[in-house]
Amino acid sequence: MEPLIKIFEADEPVLEKILHRKALDQSETAALVADVLATVRSGGDEAVCELTARFGGPKLRPEQLKVTDAEIKAAYGLVKEDYLASLRLAIKNITAYHQKQQANSWFKTDENGAILGQLVRPLRRVGIYVPGGKASYPSSVLMNAIPARVAGVREIAMVTPPAADGSLSPYTMVAAAEVGISEIYKVGGAQAVAALAFGTSAIPRVDKITGPGSIYVTLAKQQVYGQVDIDMLAGPSEVLIIADETADPGFVAADLLSQAEHDEMASAMLLTPCRELADKVQEQIASQAARLDRYEIIKHSLADYGAIVITSDIDQAFELANQAAPEHLELMLAEPFRWVFKVENAGAVFLGHYSPEPVGDYLAGPNHILPTGGTARFYSPLGVDAFLKRTSLIAYNGPALEQVGADVINLAGVEGLSAHANAVRIRLKNCSKERGKGGCS
Repeated sequence: MEPLIKIFEADEPVLEKILHRKALDQSETAALVADVLATVRSGGDEAVCELTARFGGPKLRPEQLKVTDAEIKAAYGLVKEDYLASLRLAIKNITAYHQKQQANSWFKTDENGAILGQLVRPLRRVGIYVPGGKASYPSSVLMNAIPARVAGVREIAMVTPPAADGSLSPYTMVAAAEVGISEIYKVGGAQAVAALAFGTSAIPRVDKITGPGSIYVTLAKQQVYGQVDIDMLAGPSEVLIIADETADPGFVAADLLSQAEHDEMASAMLLTPCRELADKVQEQIASQAARLDRYEIIKHSLADYGAIVITSDIDQAFELANQAAPEHLELMLAEPFRWVFKVENAGAVFLGHYSPEPVGDYLAGPNHILPTGGTARFYSPLGVDAFLKRTSLIAYNGPALEQVGADVINLAGVEGLSAHANAVRIRLKNCSKERGKGGCS
């Protein structure tokens, strides 16, 4: 029987397929998304409701889109106390972590009297997308909303797909209530992104949209960028583990499987110089996967985008990992902190044998909305900065302008912008005139 995950040598070409997953042809999907966006932009709430029904959702009226206070209150009666306790622990940890990311406005006075600075202000209104429908993702509520709250965002509108009967997961609604979100809308897909970006009578427009979703949601975010800001274009989940002979094969296999169960496009890789570990992990994957609910998804994920790769040493493993720029990087090494500064590209790094990726998904504190598909080369995890904007401050007095005025005029002249030069020259003339009267300030 063929193993669920194959073992390769580091120089085998199969790595190209896994390290550089190619996106599927999305032209047809992109065209469909563009049509949905245009329909919502012109048709408003009625279009949102019609599209929701067309794509398999419930038939709602515009006045039913917004979740009521009564629905939120009823949701609390449907969840258990142990869920609330775990949820509140996660909120505490995630809030504490993101509070350390806060930025402040600043001013600096130069010797010549010029005052320079930066004004840091939160976005006024943001929209967060939380996957839903048949599934429940309260963790996505926390990871989107908490950094926005810490940043000082005043208005947060949450959209999430309803079930066929028009209901939302009580776990998701309670999570929203616990972080202070009362503006929740029963809409998902590209039509939800359109409503947030353009605004409707029921759903006022936002300044930024964050949160993961389906390919339709991702392409919709891509197409409305510029109308609003977005966080990133999230793709299939991925984990890459670097392990040595001290790693527990059962731990490694469990963590690879925890990513493979996301969907058939998820990637799970192990890089190790230890052939004995590789063989044992391969055996553990077969044993553990057989007992898991999402076995069929795991099987396809590991067949297409899973691999155990034998490297010459740990250094080569890091070289390959930095090429891959994985969403999640686990260092199951005897001395992980010795190696951590070898990491150049990764969304989140998990150090040691008792730091499984799922603890980061739910309540460790760092954000689980991470760059995927190699974009960790230039993207960062979602955080407080994503909900802040910066405004530059410049305040020159007369003497300060006199000190640099000629340089500004020279540079403006090189660019052929005589009006720019004149805006400085006219002030320098005024300073010269005022100096004869006692000074220029």
